[in-house]
Amino acid sequence: MKALVTGFEPFAGDAVNPAREAVLRLPSRLGDLAIHTRVLPTVFGRAIDALDDALATVRPDIVLAVGLAGGRAELSLERVAINVDDARIPDNDGQQPIDRPIVADGPAAYFTGLPVKAAVAALRQAGLPAIVSNTAGTFVCNHVFYGLMHLAATRHLPVRGGFLHVPYLPSQAARFSAAPSMALDQIVQGIEIILQVAASRTDDIATAEGAIA
Repeated sequence: MKALVTGFEPFAGDAVNPAREAVLRLPSRLGDLAIHTRVLPTVFGRAIDALDDALATVRPDIVLAVGLAGGRAELSLERVAINVDDARIPDNDGQQPIDRPIVADGPAAYFTGLPVKAAVAALRQAGLPAIVSNTAGTFVCNHVFYGLMHLAATRHLPVRGGFLHVPYLPSQAARFSAAPSMALDQIVQGIEIILQVAASRTDDIATAEGAIA
């Protein structure tokens, strides 16, 4: 079984992105699961193109895209991607789309293909703060999440995909008053747990996870 895990390059003038740093620290294997990694540009359009190339090259069974959500305190497994780009800041190419569909005439939303509630339960059991989030935002993270699920659906790819938002690193949070953060080793551990859960089951557990974030 193969997994593709993607992170993003730094953006908004920052020199680091914990999603990229964590993805680059992943091992090449977790048991029987082979792990392939890619760093995507934080750019509308080009990020999905790069993801598409990676899907064609790796032909994964599982895809986990990872991005930064500065201000969140938990590992946030996203439940849904929505068909809109609405950027509060420009991407790394200076684009700032407002109220623009990701895919013209595409579905309003896609749900994750990963067992997010089971993964969150496993993360908490390991002592890591985690939630099921119901909003992936409207920046390049949601753009890639929606693009991933749309590619899988329209091309009938045998892949299960999802998205994880991670907090700031402590070095980033130090610049802001009371901003939550998480150590890089914990983020890496969290990604590994999510991949192990996704590789071991396709069904999810039935438990209440109604977080707004």
